[in-house]
Amino acid sequence: MDRVNARTTRVVIVGGGPGGYEAALVAAHLGGEVTIVDRDGLGGAAVLTDCVPSKTLISTADYMSEFETAAHLGVHLEDGEGDAVSDAKAELAEVNSRVKDLAAAQSRDIAERVAEVGVRVLRGTGRLRSATQVEATLLDGGTELVEADVVLLATGATPRTVPTAQPDGERILTWQQIYELDALPERLIVVGSGVTGAELAQAYLGLGSDVVLVSSRDRVLPGEDPDAATVIEDVFRRRGMEVLGRSRMAAVETRGDGVVVRLEDGREVEGSHALLAVGSVPQTSGMGLEEVGVDLSESGHIVVDRVSRTSVRGVYAAGDCTGVLPLASVAAMQGRIAMSHALGDAVAPLNLGVVSANIFTDPEIATVGISQKAIDDGSADADVVTLPLARNPRAKMSGITDGFVKLFAQKGSGAVIGGVVVAPRASELIFPVTLAVHHRLNVDQVASTFTVYPSLSGSIAEAARRLHTTTS
Repeated sequence: MDRVNARTTRVVIVGGGPGGYEAALVAAHLGGEVTIVDRDGLGGAAVLTDCVPSKTLISTADYMSEFETAAHLGVHLEDGEGDAVSDAKAELAEVNSRVKDLAAAQSRDIAERVAEVGVRVLRGTGRLRSATQVEATLLDGGTELVEADVVLLATGATPRTVPTAQPDGERILTWQQIYELDALPERLIVVGSGVTGAELAQAYLGLGSDVVLVSSRDRVLPGEDPDAATVIEDVFRRRGMEVLGRSRMAAVETRGDGVVVRLEDGREVEGSHALLAVGSVPQTSGMGLEEVGVDLSESGHIVVDRVSRTSVRGVYAAGDCTGVLPLASVAAMQGRIAMSHALGDAVAPLNLGVVSANIFTDPEIATVGISQKAIDDGSADADVVTLPLARNPRAKMSGITDGFVKLFAQKGSGAVIGGVVVAPRASELIFPVTLAVHHRLNVDQVASTFTVYPSLSGSIAEAARRLHTTTS
């Protein structure tokens, strides 16, 4: 759109998740008059019911696993009488109380930040009346018609359900409902082995539940690096999880004081609770999008370009409602790009080739750039080196036996074009690889950069050294 005067631009944002509140901060910084229409609390599902709560739950499970590692390191816990301390126990009511308190505190921090920069927040739901008008239906009653020069839609997504597996919030649960449990599920059946399913299956296993993971595919995490997925599935099985591969769910129902998951081949899996992790659907219906002319995909996602523009001039969209990549970091970047573009600031289009992502299993899986699949199917031409972490001295000191570092280097130039890290805190270790991919560093530049000895990051430099090629 044409460059506009940011000092007088009225910006209305529908949805207060990462795409929405990050956009609001940028728009306010650029001088816009900003209003957010938000229903559930700033931070959205990412803060209140998804990323922050789930990762807090996972961190608690990871903490408990440290007790197991301690024994391998020669550390034995004893009480004051010199007797061995019994196994640690998770009190789920206390764990979930902390999870919800932390999420609420993060939401309040975001609200305080947007208030500091003068953003107005309307509690309610928003609907497009036109490209320049948003009707806010307020939670405390009434409506308000907000005039806009720029509109950003950031309404997110909600857990997908199917008619034969309806959540009841007590025994059959979505990932947004699990934080209301006050007792640890005795036997939890997780339906779906994608990122959410794998993360929460391992979290509850670590907290002490008996866990069954129902996967419709050959292996868990079917969309991820196959070597990484193999490591995680091996860890799952070794720690006592029952993984049912090639097992598609047909229905879930309550039976007595438990649940039954019926598979398409006729088998039945019994448990105390079922957790549904079978994808998500965008929250785009009933918002007046079609009437205004905003194009939607067949899946109901808002179609956007690389600067977050929709098909309607002046209307942008960001986050899970666009279906670009279901990551909070991508939603935030889309929102920031949208406001910079709309308000005439310098901006680079969204580049998905440099997005780093992480799966918070134990060990974690972090990725950036091209994938192993791209190399295997011939769409990318690269040299690959994989180093097991078990050979890393810092890993040995810490009792780490699972995981690896994998780097992809472009043939000829040696540019680092992708990588995979499977390790504890891989989400932190992937950053130097992301820098290399983003700035097109070659393997020699990475290899010649100092790393601390001993450190897990030393394996990244070592992998780069092994990718060095000599001229003949």
